[in-house]
Amino acid sequence: MERIKVSNGIDGACGLRLLNEGRLGLITNHSGVTREMRPSYELLHEKYRLTALFSPEHGIYGAAQAGAKVNEVEYESVTGIPVYSLYGGKTAPDEGMLENVDILCFDIQDVGARFYTYLYTMTRSMKAAKEKGIPFVVFDRINPVGLDSVQGEILDEANASFVGEYSVPHRYGLTIGEFARYINADKGIGADLHVVPCEGLDRRTYFRDTDLCFVAPSPNMPSPETALVYTGTCIFEAVKNVSEGRGTTQPFEMIGAPYIDERELCDYLNSYGLPGAIARKVRFTPTFSKFAGELCRGIQIHVTDREVFSPFEYGYILISHLRELYDIQLTEAGSKRIFGTSRLYEKTPPGILFPDCRKKCEEFRRSTEKYRLY
Repeated sequence: MERIKVSNGIDGACGLRLLNEGRLGLITNHSGVTREMRPSYELLHEKYRLTALFSPEHGIYGAAQAGAKVNEVEYESVTGIPVYSLYGGKTAPDEGMLENVDILCFDIQDVGARFYTYLYTMTRSMKAAKEKGIPFVVFDRINPVGLDSVQGEILDEANASFVGEYSVPHRYGLTIGEFARYINADKGIGADLHVVPCEGLDRRTYFRDTDLCFVAPSPNMPSPETALVYTGTCIFEAVKNVSEGRGTTQPFEMIGAPYIDERELCDYLNSYGLPGAIARKVRFTPTFSKFAGELCRGIQIHVTDREVFSPFEYGYILISHLRELYDIQLTEAGSKRIFGTSRLYEKTPPGILFPDCRKKCEEFRRSTEKYRLY
């Protein structure tokens, strides 16, 4: 199949005159690259006055594991520019960090899931730019899981955290630039926002359809396929005694624990009738995280038709079945933060939950149409 040529926003950066009007600060990490795989900060350092870098969770090079603290200030090895961490302490640039910045920019690959912390690094930084009275520029990027599906539970903002601050569904169906436009207007941030759009992108384009090279945006997001399943299985982060596959080469695609009957679980999921995916029984041994060094038994999710697959519904059925059979230690606070409401913890029946979520997601889709760029 012929690949679709898509260029991300950073590839059109030189067309934005605003970048010539002052000193730039750039929020980025290793996933911020041009089509030629050159780091965005190297391009901006060469073409403009780049004076500061800011890194999200996992650090500027993406080397830190989830939740790991990153040095508050370091220096980028090629440019020598200071890098300020926006994770583990401060989550947005403060006045001192922005002392030599006239225009704040953002270029990071997201994965289309509400609980990915990069989104809130961006929105909190938009607030900081608004407070200082400087423009905020987003170099838009393709959403790896496409823009044609909106799925999941809408977050109750009473459960707001750094893994979800706004009333957005699990899979929100927007590029990161469109997400910025929506939050900036609908949630009242009011920043002087500029989005440099992608070229060649439409709403039915997934990452695997393009000629772009995929850079894993975080250590446990190795592929676009992982990103798709992640929108449904990230909820297992709220379970103390079930592995979501961290510490393996296929995190979030494999779910298991030492005590699970993998054959029963596999047969149940495949007989349930959820379209677009097949479960395969597996055994795996995580090298870190839950059950590190222990043999886990469970399933791997293989997506067979992305057009009809609902990761959200699949993940909910999977966790619900495991809760019926085993002593699953699901934390109430954690499940509310990740799932978005108390309905997972309260075991809301799928027959009630799914139709309601579909209706609310359609309302969300319609309400965000005016912020679309593609």
